[in-house]
Amino acid sequence: MDYITKRDEFIIKEDKYGKVTVRELQLAILPIMDEIDRVCRKNNIPYALHAGSALGSINYQGFIPWDDDIDVMVDKKDYKRLIKAFKADMSKDFVFQCFKTDIRYNVLLPQMKVRSKNTYLKEVNVLLPNRCKTGDGVFVDISWYAGVSGNKLIDQIFRLIPRLLMPIIVLLDNIHINPLPFKYMVEGISAFYAFLFRNSKYVSQSIAIPWEKFLKEPIFLRSDIFPFKDCKFEGRTYMTYNNPENVVHKWYGKNCTKRWNGTEWEETYPVHKRHTKHVKDLNLKSNKPSKEV
Repeated sequence: MDYITKRDEFIIKEDKYGKVTVRELQLAILPIMDEIDRVCRKNNIPYALHAGSALGSINYQGFIPWDDDIDVMVDKKDYKRLIKAFKADMSKDFVFQCFKTDIRYNVLLPQMKVRSKNTYLKEVNVLLPNRCKTGDGVFVDISWYAGVSGNKLIDQIFRLIPRLLMPIIVLLDNIHINPLPFKYMVEGISAFYAFLFRNSKYVSQSIAIPWEKFLKEPIFLRSDIFPFKDCKFEGRTYMTYNNPENVVHKWYGKNCTKRWNGTEWEETYPVHKRHTKHVKDLNLKSNKPSKEV
């Protein structure tokens, strides 16, 4: 109960249109994640809670109290099957957006977003806003992982091109020109790199997401990522990495998991950093911006 009380203290927005807590957003995200889990299990598509969501499953068996999204990953070899499964089986209450089905989608964002149709979430993203016409609902991000080179120089050469193309894509997008040739280049290079190192013992999320710290992209042992396994999350059973502790320590450092002080488990993340990072505007009651309600 102490944990529940603490997580309700995090406020996303409070203005003349009302107050919304992080916990309210989290509860709106869970039905999306439930649907992803249902479709994936029905179609035998493994997935994993990813990054901060994996860390939450370790530290809290649920959301990190101030986290405002869920991140999911799949093996690249399953990505086309995932799209096919979502087309066939996804509930009409949700929509998925990706470059494979909508050329307005920005390939530099996570490869896919699954959104709730009956909500609205404006992201803090001034460079590459959502251009898809199917809405700006509350979302779950899905990325794919694939083999990469264990040689840092080779890895950086492949990542260099998406980094160089990113300013061009952002510029054209912001003057409302869809930079399709450059999107296809980023997608193609990412897929080619994944194909070349498909049997590598190292894996990483797609290089189409180029803004990780330079020379410090999280690259993991394949055996730490795959095969995925079940974990507990908010009273549900989802999937996560094979060795989640190893992965989150590589992502966030050795101190990211809770520390036992002899009496209780302590959160090690600094208090001043415990805030949301994605939300600019939010409406959990309709698909309109809060000021239009």
